[in-house]
This record gives sequence, structure tokens and C-alpha cells, in this order.
Amino acid sequence: MEKTEKERFKFGLVGRSISYSFSRGYFGEKFKNLKLTGHSYENFDLDTIEEFSELLTNTSHLKGLNVTIPYKEDVIPYLDAIDESAKEIGAVNTIKITNKVLKGYNTDTYGFQMSLQPFLKSYHKKALILGTGGASKAVAYVLKKLQIEFKFVSRSGKNKGLTYDNLNTDIIKAHTLIINCSPVGTYPDIDKKPKIPYSGISKKHLLYDLIYNPEKTAFLRAGEKHGAETCNGLRMLELQAEKAWEIWNEEPY
Repeated sequence: MEKTEKERFKFGLVGRSISYSFSRGYFGEKFKNLKLTGHSYENFDLDTIEEFSELLTNTSHLKGLNVTIPYKEDVIPYLDAIDESAKEIGAVNTIKITNKVLKGYNTDTYGFQMSLQPFLKSYHKKALILGTGGASKAVAYVLKKLQIEFKFVSRSGKNKGLTYDNLNTDIIKAHTLIINCSPVGTYPDIDKKPKIPYSGISKKHLLYDLIYNPEKTAFLRAGEKHGAETCNGLRMLELQAEKAWEIWNEEPY
């Protein structure tokens, strides 16, 4: 059946403290360019994941959601089904809603892999993943797929990883791919950066920051000072958003 302009198709982003949201602006522009007047996208800023059920009850015409920090893992128990790769990763950033049935997906993997691969060189054999949240799980999934060895780095050393205190210049030199999956350095705290020994960074290093606001974080600037190549998270966000849009439109609602 052909959709009319009066029919509402509502999408949104679930997270906490997300006034800076990339997604709302991106999809708003997309709907405008495609002349999809019956479509809208809004932020659903939740103090706790327990508010998710209330969101579903009180929001009509909801067809799809993106999920960001800190709920990519916490949202899983609220889903009716989960894509196999998202299940393996253990994190969801996209939800498709069909007849009130919620299915979770992870499009971060696609966005990260497609944005990372143009920068990879033959000597990028070992990586450090800074942070252990939902996004880091998608990054680890991709690195495993690309056969790049990796270690997690966090304050606690979870996931059999290293702590920031464990790091030294030798470890940094040995891991020429360093990916920041932590929120450290996000606007407005733009002068902050992960506490790693930047003196171990060389021209062979690639520093990738999932943060896109600011465009060049203190982490990336510190890497550039030592000759490293750098990449921020904007292209990853664009790619994962397009993959989410594809998923939402795979089948009629």
C-alpha cells in the first residue's frame, strides 16, 4: 500500500545527555532531502534504562531507534529478538520496530570497518582499544575479523585487558593502531585525553577516535604531534546511520 504524507514514521536516538546528537541532524536533513514529510527523528534522553519501557508505551508511530552511550548493552533485555552478529558482539545500536516487535542490530561494526580500512597499512598488526563499553565491543569484533591482535585498556583492566597504569612506551610502540572508544575528550571537555604514554607514538601509528565532537580531539592532536595518522568518528557515524536506515526499510511496516 502506498504511504500517504499524513502517515507518521517516527525514529529516534536513545541515550543519556544527548543534546549534541549527530543522528537527529543527520536524519532530519535526510528526510528533508528525500521529501519524507511524514517522517521525524527525535532524541529520547533517558536518565536510566528503566525509562525505556515508558518511552515505548508513550510514543506512537515509532518505527526505529538508534542507541548510544550508555545503553548499547543495557537495552538488550528489552528486545524481542536480536541479530546474530549483535548477539555475538553483546551490544546493540539499532532497533527495528515492526508491529510492536523490537529487533536489535549492530551497525557500528559496518561503520567502523568501512571507515578504518582505507587507513590500514601492512604494519598495523596490533591494536589497543581504549575503553570497554558497548562501542568497544563492536570495534573488537571488527579487529578480530580483520585478524588484528588487540588489547583492551581501561581503568579496571576488565576483559583481560590492561590498565592505564600498565601502559609504557614499549607497549605503545608495539601497538601501532590505537582506538579511543571512551568518551574522554568529548565536548565540552575538549582538553581531556586518554592517559597513555604519547611519547611512544611514531609515524607508523594510526590513532582513531570514535568521538566526532570536536572534530579533532586532544587525543588526535597529541598523536599528530608525534607524526601519527589520525581519523575521527564522523565517517563511522555516517556509515552506521545509513546501514540503520537500510535495516529500517528492509521490509514494509
